[in-house]
Amino acid sequence: MTSKSAAAAARATVYGYPRQGRGRELKKAIEGYWKGRVDADALRATAAELRRTNWRQLAGAGIHEVPTGDFSYYDHVLDTSVMVGAIPARHRAAVEADALDGYFAMARGTQDVAPLEMTKWFDTNYHYLVPELGPDTVFTADSAKQVAELREALALGLTARPVLVGPVTYLLLAKPAPGVAADFDPLTLLDRLLPVYAEVLSDLRAAGAEWVQLDEPALVQDRTPAELNAATRAYRDLGTLTDRPKLLVASYFDRLGDALPVLAKAPVDGLALDFTEAAAANLDALAAVGGLPGKRLVAGVVNGRNIWVNDLTKSLATLGTLLGLADRVDVAASCSLLHVPLDATAERDIEPQILRWLAFARQKTAEVVTLAKGLAQGTGTITGELAANRAALASRANSPITRDPAVRARVGAVTDADAHRSQPYGERAAAQRAHLGLPLLPTTTIGSFPQTAELRVARADLRAGRIDTAGYEERIKAEIQEVISFQEKTGLDVLVHGEAERNDMVQYFAEQLTGYLATQHGWVQSYGTRYVRPPILAGDISRPEPMTVRWTTYAQSLTRRPVKGMLTGPVTMLAWSFVRDDQPLGDTARQVALALRDEVNDLETAGTSVIQVDEPALRETLPLRAADRPRYLAWATEAFRLTTAGVRPDTQIHTHMCYAEFGDIVQAIDDLDADVISLEAARSHMQVARELAAHGYPREAGPGVYDIHSPRVPSTDEAAALLRKGLEAIPAERLWVNPDCGLKTRGWPETRASLDNLVAAAQAVRAELPTAD
Repeated sequence: MTSKSAAAAARATVYGYPRQGRGRELKKAIEGYWKGRVDADALRATAAELRRTNWRQLAGAGIHEVPTGDFSYYDHVLDTSVMVGAIPARHRAAVEADALDGYFAMARGTQDVAPLEMTKWFDTNYHYLVPELGPDTVFTADSAKQVAELREALALGLTARPVLVGPVTYLLLAKPAPGVAADFDPLTLLDRLLPVYAEVLSDLRAAGAEWVQLDEPALVQDRTPAELNAATRAYRDLGTLTDRPKLLVASYFDRLGDALPVLAKAPVDGLALDFTEAAAANLDALAAVGGLPGKRLVAGVVNGRNIWVNDLTKSLATLGTLLGLADRVDVAASCSLLHVPLDATAERDIEPQILRWLAFARQKTAEVVTLAKGLAQGTGTITGELAANRAALASRANSPITRDPAVRARVGAVTDADAHRSQPYGERAAAQRAHLGLPLLPTTTIGSFPQTAELRVARADLRAGRIDTAGYEERIKAEIQEVISFQEKTGLDVLVHGEAERNDMVQYFAEQLTGYLATQHGWVQSYGTRYVRPPILAGDISRPEPMTVRWTTYAQSLTRRPVKGMLTGPVTMLAWSFVRDDQPLGDTARQVALALRDEVNDLETAGTSVIQVDEPALRETLPLRAADRPRYLAWATEAFRLTTAGVRPDTQIHTHMCYAEFGDIVQAIDDLDADVISLEAARSHMQVARELAAHGYPREAGPGVYDIHSPRVPSTDEAAALLRKGLEAIPAERLWVNPDCGLKTRGWPETRASLDNLVAAAQAVRAELPTAD
């Protein structure tokens, strides 16, 4: 096909869409089901209506081929485990008794059965449930969900493309099941898994699928020859099936690298590539292999992970270059639009001039359609859209919001000494022990306590003007009093104020820093029914006035035990926001770090002896390619130290990380030079403690003994057993006892019971120590 005919054939598509609905109807229905207020039929009806609404919106906007199968009650990787029959033995009875309840048991656990481990989906803030596999795993096909959703879309008269997690990525995301040797490689199960995928593909073809998309984002990471060989075998076997739809293999989030020639040569019918995160690299690699003659190329030229308007002229130039490299070039977002909010027009509090800079899922869909139209019919058909786009880009580039000379001068004056503590850790540790007087195995929590319905109502009443600021603050004071009183009675050693005043650990700070924009309806799924509203980092960052000092000081006035000051670190402030794309991330990180440094210093001046600067996103933001990591880790760890290095030696700096694989950043954790780090460890059975020990980590650590992302209440014996495992790796004088993460999403009854058991476990194990009195 010529370039001209390839252009004329261009169509618009997307890989996935936000699941929750405009009013987060899915979240409300699922949580209602968990609480017994919504029955299974009503939940399914809500889900079906949301799917129909999404498909109709996409088709109405001009999307020629809608995705199916991307919808999920909880997580699309968990859906894949169900599709291939990879149900852990401990969950089989629940799944057989009731498929829906069994599904949620795998996701959340029950009082009697632990859930699957949860971790980050590549370098995003979306969490997936990790498949558990072993040499005895038997895969069986269950395509019911995928077939049913395809049929729903076809019944609406739409052209639909089912989207599945590809077999290689699925196995690379998996881990050995409990009781299986730690060195078991799930990829050895590939030949056992491929026939199951073949059966699913056959079922989808029979149901009317012309194309099926197989997502292989794991192939944009560094892969060994054995892993690349597995991809070769997988797509040789699937591509040569006779009873199958056309296959579109998709990758995103980075450059495909050595995997691109593997997929280009495979007997599949098309590739979908990311031309935003790695446009030049993927273009060069595609040209180097001679393009995709006779195949379809889906070009992800609209960024599916950020919210800035697309540069339509630049994207059209990229698409024009691609026309000679494939038989057909279609236009798409770079990845699923799951990672952005639904609709920017819902934001009434953002200035209209700034709003035109933003593109959420519906606006990105329109950009994809505009680009496909311009490619197929010529730019003369989209002159109005191009003019409006150029004006929006110029408005943002020239806005005074984006540049503050004082902030830039301060960043320019930073020296290496500013990012280092005044004394080495050993001297600091002695000063802190003398100052704080804590016992062995000190107990604490990560920061937040349950955000009750009463708190949410009070916050809504304040926004609506039903109560005044004074009334709201009295409510916050009462909540802090209750949290402090409970912690003292429970016997915790280092307390927190509970964060009652905070709507979100990033948004709360963003609303008080210059340069940030907050949304009212910009919800994005983090995991399950947990949705967050990432703020938008639009300009240079500074802190006009203290943000946390007042409430932390008030909490400390209620107790003699130390109360931690709680801040969100600079890397997490970036990772859980929509960041600027007009300057290097490291520059932005230094701006945020200096603003937070002011807060840390003010907390110390106000008498706060323990200050926690959370960095749960340090691992999440790690570049997918090893070659890109040293530069990132250098600015990321410097930003943390720049935030914390201005305090006295006897002020104890904590940090916290959760729900990621930490083994490959242990050196970076060491480089933070925090005095204490708390980490998620309950679901992974203290794996991170062993990793810290293997590295020779010299500071104090609190690997979590209470999994707060499950409604289970861990028993005293269970928490004590985990604590003893921790002691096998970390000596008692450096081991803390804490939950995995903050308690914001938990209810008070389970929180009280779990923390009572946590303290009891610490006391029991403390009594076993030879140094105990």
